[in-house]
Amino acid sequence: MSSRVSNYSERRTNGTSDNDSNPRPRAGAGAGTGTGGYASGHTSRSSQDQRGTRSPQAAYINPAHKRTASGNPRPASRSTEERRTERITVTTKEKLISRTRSPERRSRDVPTQEKRKSKEVPKPRQPEAKLRDSKSEQRPETWDPLVSLTPHTSAPLSIRISIPPSGKDAPLSLEPPPLQELSLEAQEAAIIEDLLFVLMGYEGQYIRFAFSYDPDEERERLTGPEFRILPGLDPSLQDLTVSILRMATHFSALETFVDVQSREEFGAVNHALCAAIRKLLHDYLVMIAQLETQFLTNDTFTLHLLNVHILPTSQMMLQLYSLAHEFLKKNALLDDESSEGSDPEDIDNIIENLKRGGDIVPGNMTGKKVCKGGVVIGLITKRLGSMSGDPAARSLLTSLLRDASRPYMVMLNDWLHRGEIRDPHAEFLVKEQKSIRRDMLEQDYTDDYWERRYTIRDHGIPPQLQGVKDKVLLAGKYLNVVRECGGVDVSKVAQDVPKSFDDPRFLDNVNNAYAHANESLMKLLLTTHALPARLRSLKHYFFLDPSDYFTYFMELSASELRKPVKTVNTIKLQSLLDIVLRQPGSIVSMDPFKEDVHIVMNEISLISMLQRVVNITGIEQGEALQPLSNQPVEVDKNAVGFTSLQLDYTVPFPVSLVISRKTVWRYQALFRYLLSLRYLESQLSATWQTHNTGIVWCHKSSSRRLEIWKKQVWTLRARMVVFVQQLLYFCTLEVIEPNWQSLMSRLKAKDGSLDGSGKPDRTVDELMQDHVDFLDTCLKGCMLTNGKLIRIHSKLMQTCTVFAIHMNWLTREVEKSDPDLTGPTKPPNMTEKEWKRFQAHKSQKSHGGDSGSTSQLHDEEGRLNNLFELVKTWERNFSRHLQILLDALNHYAATETVVLLSLCARLATANQGTEHAGPRGEDVAA
Repeated sequence: MSSRVSNYSERRTNGTSDNDSNPRPRAGAGAGTGTGGYASGHTSRSSQDQRGTRSPQAAYINPAHKRTASGNPRPASRSTEERRTERITVTTKEKLISRTRSPERRSRDVPTQEKRKSKEVPKPRQPEAKLRDSKSEQRPETWDPLVSLTPHTSAPLSIRISIPPSGKDAPLSLEPPPLQELSLEAQEAAIIEDLLFVLMGYEGQYIRFAFSYDPDEERERLTGPEFRILPGLDPSLQDLTVSILRMATHFSALETFVDVQSREEFGAVNHALCAAIRKLLHDYLVMIAQLETQFLTNDTFTLHLLNVHILPTSQMMLQLYSLAHEFLKKNALLDDESSEGSDPEDIDNIIENLKRGGDIVPGNMTGKKVCKGGVVIGLITKRLGSMSGDPAARSLLTSLLRDASRPYMVMLNDWLHRGEIRDPHAEFLVKEQKSIRRDMLEQDYTDDYWERRYTIRDHGIPPQLQGVKDKVLLAGKYLNVVRECGGVDVSKVAQDVPKSFDDPRFLDNVNNAYAHANESLMKLLLTTHALPARLRSLKHYFFLDPSDYFTYFMELSASELRKPVKTVNTIKLQSLLDIVLRQPGSIVSMDPFKEDVHIVMNEISLISMLQRVVNITGIEQGEALQPLSNQPVEVDKNAVGFTSLQLDYTVPFPVSLVISRKTVWRYQALFRYLLSLRYLESQLSATWQTHNTGIVWCHKSSSRRLEIWKKQVWTLRARMVVFVQQLLYFCTLEVIEPNWQSLMSRLKAKDGSLDGSGKPDRTVDELMQDHVDFLDTCLKGCMLTNGKLIRIHSKLMQTCTVFAIHMNWLTREVEKSDPDLTGPTKPPNMTEKEWKRFQAHKSQKSHGGDSGSTSQLHDEEGRLNNLFELVKTWERNFSRHLQILLDALNHYAATETVVLLSLCARLATANQGTEHAGPRGEDVAA
């Protein structure tokens, strides 16, 4: 295409040639070089003088090419140049020339042109002179536009040429002749030439930007310029020109859209989309160049023909413009979305994004959502669905979707086949929280590493991945674990992977990658890191199965565990545990993971620890977080080593994903509960031993009331032993063991399959969930997740503990209350050997101190009454709380856990005869 700058400069020369002393060569030169343009009235008059020396026949032997009006004539001979000069004279005759006038009539009118010209030309020039006078203060007399390079932006291929000055600022000397002075054919030629420039985003001579359009405003450039046509254009050309100008608006808007969306913060998907649109715009410019060639070489090329040629491209540009408009609305770069900027939900989203470690979007997008990644693919897919009835639009949008999804597919394949995220613009389906590291697994009780290290961006999921998003997330997570443990075998990574969403292998690629990643991680956990052996090791230590080693440990460390928790030497306890675990002949001595068991002390009691967890509930909207009302203050003061003993277990990665700190806490809760039952059972067993071996309890006293009281104590002790043993039996053999067998059945095969087929039937996440469900079921079956059952159980355990602790005191009180043992003589029903042993035991406690015996004899009856009252209180508390527990178990067995029904039946035996025990005791006492 001819240079616009050269045309403009030569037009300026022709427009000021009225003072030239030799006008004839200048007119000829202007025609010869093709830069005459639309000449002013002075140039027309000089050309008319030149034409006056020629005959009409010579002037119209071969009509001139109509492109001379545009300043772009084809190369021709000298005679052709003279004809073109004569053609310029004809175009100045305005409306006096009819479109259907014959050449003969036109030749007869040539001699009279001078007179008509002198009459007609001044009329249109008078208002133009007035216009120039009115605008002389606004228009500059000289015009020297400069081009410069704008600064670099984050879009590497953006247009850096400065915006050209507007045509409304040009001097009046460069104004073209008014359209009223041109014939219809000349108007068409001028408009076609202007359109060729306007379609490339530049102003023409007769087609200018609207006065309201400001090219310096990015928002207006994104919307696209509106154009105005100078007055005087024929209505038949006006309508076609207006319809063609829509495509010029679309092109200018798309050029700015590509520059804006190519910035760094918009992501790789937007960059790929802009590259595809840029390629289409290049083809568009090639078409404009071809149309210019037609305009310069084809005599029959008209405005209507131009419109016919650009119709398919116009539809394509309309589709691109509509799609770009949707993106801009989504990015809130247009006025349509300005009202959403004050939406309080956006502020909440920004705050939530900052809490999660996100960044505020840079540049002019601050506070707005950037339409990138899966959102871009989703918008194209949505528009493709709505335009599926239009074959051309469907083909265009399919091509754009294919090109835009290529970088997204590269990220998807890297994640599916290597477990890596290469997402510098945060546009991929999976979000990586880099602040969560592997070393957090050792102290993390919320499983943040597995649950929050990789999460799904719910707002950026492409529609094509909506149904398989969980598989995509898990496949990459599994491979990521395998890669961190030993690397992914790159030789086995699929090479021929789909590059776009419309590939028929797309879903198969996701499913196969998910299956491969799951199988790799399952083999890594079950075979390489021996997960089943780890779980059996946990069962040995935390579920006391078998408990022979732990009984031996309790005996060795009894003196240390009786101390207050703050004075317990954990290093000594750890040494004793190591000795016990290495004792030959026990099962745990063969455990390869015994080095991972450690002794710790938890100052918070078991009941307080469980209640703190149970009392944590969800907070409804508008509610405030209530502080915990039951803080373990008093219990902590009285805590000893037995009640605070707790095991800890060190688990290496990646087994720590399955045996996480959250699951270890469940193991510790179950261990402390079972340990409390074992310890209480051992205390009650010591009480039973005292009752059966102590002379005070074995001797049959002559006091009948004392013997009745002893039988009440024995009965209460037997009921407590039944309660503890039945509870321990239920928790171990009816809750933990069946659920453990169910869990192990899922890990029976080394490859994770139940039928030995070699392909895992379950996923790693299902395995992790099975493990957590096993522990949760055990906690629920052991009544450790129900606040009411925990409180009732706590009162029963406390009653049994107080009874066992006070047994030594009761023994002393019985000795003081028995008349046979207070005197110096041997009772008749006691053997000599028993009497000597009793005397030796008595002398050890009181070194001959016999003072106070008289007062003791007088207070014997009152002491016995106090003993009856004390045992009656224990018995009443135990029976009442046990009955409450039975009622609660019946209720929860019917509504929640059926397995509690068997425990209810077992514990009912410990409460038999309770209703009659009290009245019988009162009758006897009376």
